[in-house]
Amino acid sequence: MSLLSSLESQLGLQKSNQYPPVSDWNPPLSGVMDMRIDSEGRWWHEGDQIKRESLVRLFSSILKCEMGQYFLVTPVEKWQIRVDDRPLLIVLVNKNEAGDIEMITQVGDQLLLGIKHPLQMSDLNGVSVPEVRVRDELWARLSRNAFYDLVDLADSNASGCVVRSNGCQYTLG
Repeated sequence: MSLLSSLESQLGLQKSNQYPPVSDWNPPLSGVMDMRIDSEGRWWHEGDQIKRESLVRLFSSILKCEMGQYFLVTPVEKWQIRVDDRPLLIVLVNKNEAGDIEMITQVGDQLLLGIKHPLQMSDLNGVSVPEVRVRDELWARLSRNAFYDLVDLADSNASGCVVRSNGCQYTLG
């Protein structure tokens, strides 16, 4: 069994959208790791981009946000990392057969826009941009292409562009 498979097994990860219970893990801070997630959702370690998709997915599954700070956590370790903007990036937006909006992040998180995964507008350098909650306190920005796809799925009315999904309605501005 590879080291990666062993760690996935220890954390209880499956190949689906199941995640370890990082919100239940509260070990003391182990230190600061030279790891960064840039504004394009790319992961860097000691100045080198992590290109192994399986490793990035594993790290993203143990990512936790506490009071605006980001950590990689296990039941016994907690390492602070740097995130330039949001740790996740929506790269694909699609309307399903039911008319609801599905989204996928750069690390494979599959979301159905709605109550569990709401959209909110936030300020980014003086510009209002949409972001979607992925899990716990982890939010994802939309890539430029995903944003354009979302706008294409929106209806226009007096209050602006409106997106409806899973019984919820969101105004894009």
